[in-house]
Amino acid sequence: MAAQFGRRLRKGATATTVAALVVAALSASEAPGSTSLPADERAAEATDPPGTAVTGNSPYFTDLPPLNTPNRPNKPGTSIDLPVAAGPAEAGIPATVLAAYKRAENTVRASQPGCRLPWQLLAAIGKVESGQARGGRVNANGTTLTPILGPQLNGVGFANITDTDDGAYDGDATHDRAVGPMQFIPSTWATWGQDGNADGRKDPNNIYDAALAAGRYLCAHDRDLSQQDDLDQAILGYNRSREYLRTVMSWFDYYRRGNHEVPDGTGVLPVTTGPDSHVGGGGNRPGGVGASTPPPAPRDPGPGKPPSSGKPGGGATPPAKPPTTPPAKPPTTPPPTKPPVDPAPAPVAALERLGSASVTATEGGKFSDRLRVRAKTAAGKPVPGAKVQFRIVGDTAARFPGAATRVVATTGVDGIATAPVLGAGDRPGSFVVHAKALAAAAPAVGFSATVKAEPAPAPRSDALVRTSDKELTARADGSFADAVEVRATYKGKAAAGVGVSATMVTGDAGQPVQNDKGPYFEDADGKAVRTLTALKTGADGLLKLPVIHTDGNAGTYKLRLTTADGVVLVVELTVTAATTAPPAEPSTTPSAPSSATPTA
Repeated sequence: MAAQFGRRLRKGATATTVAALVVAALSASEAPGSTSLPADERAAEATDPPGTAVTGNSPYFTDLPPLNTPNRPNKPGTSIDLPVAAGPAEAGIPATVLAAYKRAENTVRASQPGCRLPWQLLAAIGKVESGQARGGRVNANGTTLTPILGPQLNGVGFANITDTDDGAYDGDATHDRAVGPMQFIPSTWATWGQDGNADGRKDPNNIYDAALAAGRYLCAHDRDLSQQDDLDQAILGYNRSREYLRTVMSWFDYYRRGNHEVPDGTGVLPVTTGPDSHVGGGGNRPGGVGASTPPPAPRDPGPGKPPSSGKPGGGATPPAKPPTTPPAKPPTTPPPTKPPVDPAPAPVAALERLGSASVTATEGGKFSDRLRVRAKTAAGKPVPGAKVQFRIVGDTAARFPGAATRVVATTGVDGIATAPVLGAGDRPGSFVVHAKALAAAAPAVGFSATVKAEPAPAPRSDALVRTSDKELTARADGSFADAVEVRATYKGKAAAGVGVSATMVTGDAGQPVQNDKGPYFEDADGKAVRTLTALKTGADGLLKLPVIHTDGNAGTYKLRLTTADGVVLVVELTVTAATTAPPAEPSTTPSAPSSATPTA
């Protein structure tokens, strides 16, 4: 259930005024990657994405960037990275934290190039959530030196999220807290946690792991972060607050205009005083304060110790001496008008499965059929604006974008909710995807899914030769005593399972066609055939053809053998005329002389 609550740590009217000034200054600069604010209008029009917010809507730092831009860009479309320790202090990002953001951008772009994730967006969120891991107080591996924990989400001024991790991440076995430099609540980390530094662990307190997890989440639902609507949805999915969107976008624009690397532990810390701040207490992070309150000056604790500014985890800052002249009272400005709340959708009484109930894909690929359902009322009318969860059930490597096993989609005006493209994974098998309307009693519907094994590649050959060079000769109306045997090879090794066809062809080498006389094979019924298909070489690459018969036509003929990948071998067959019986030899016995009766 999305954790939403009204009490936010805001700067009030003054913050809104400063935000507007920042917006105007940044928009006028025409800097690379500018989002063409006004952010106030865009934030008011943005719609909340489905699902639970990454941070559980925990409080965040509301400090805004200075009105002066870090650097003037050389040309549109270019993001400027200033040299180490150059430029305004607010534009400095601790070295390890900066490296984690850039590594996360590269990793996500390699697998999800269509998302177009900029690392400056991660930096903006990291600034707002934890002040860049408390100014870069991390070790060489990227893990925070002390835990960064949000307040207990016990429903008292904040969301009410009971414990989901037995205190494994936040040390609280009663309620959840946001954890680490990117402030993931444990239940969200269980789904989106990543191993960004390849140490075999998924640790929300590690900036490499947390930055990559944030990048994966921001790119969920096939978002393209170069499109403003998708960018707004991604940021609001982190924290459902229009002020949060404006604050993150201000830092995002600021970092895209210029930034530079500073040593770990020396980053500028956000302001920590204010009525709802939580200083100390195991590292609870503070909320925002009035826009006119300057950050306390860092105190030099001595060599070898990190500077302190009252930020959680640092030493206490002595209070400033009160001024002798009371400060001017800031002008009163009416609080910003809250955006109108959309009416609640009609209750969902049933989900109708659309399309095929069974979908298939090949391992390593994607399911071409998108999973879709229609939410309907008891009267059968479509329900727009309903939240539908698609959940993968079963032992499978199939995943939605961002390695998610469950996603939430919102129905359109036609009541239809469509799940993101489902990846098949690298393991064959079957599983089920359940679609369930959230906050409704409508029964779930299921889709059966099957991942098929990728077909084995066809055997290949690059040579086909006879195993004997003996001439093949037979008499007409007879048969060849010697069988035709060939061997197929590929790169010098026997090629098993290679498909071969054998055809008796005419003597025309330019246009070989099946002959209608001369040698032939016999089919199962004993009829003459002059083409054989579906022949395959054995495990040793050998193929022995059936007996070849001859008709009454003498002459020289050709047998053409062709493999499935185009290797050709022509075998010559000679048929001699049949022998006729020799004529009977003349008798050599002298005939007896005729008898004559002598005359008297």
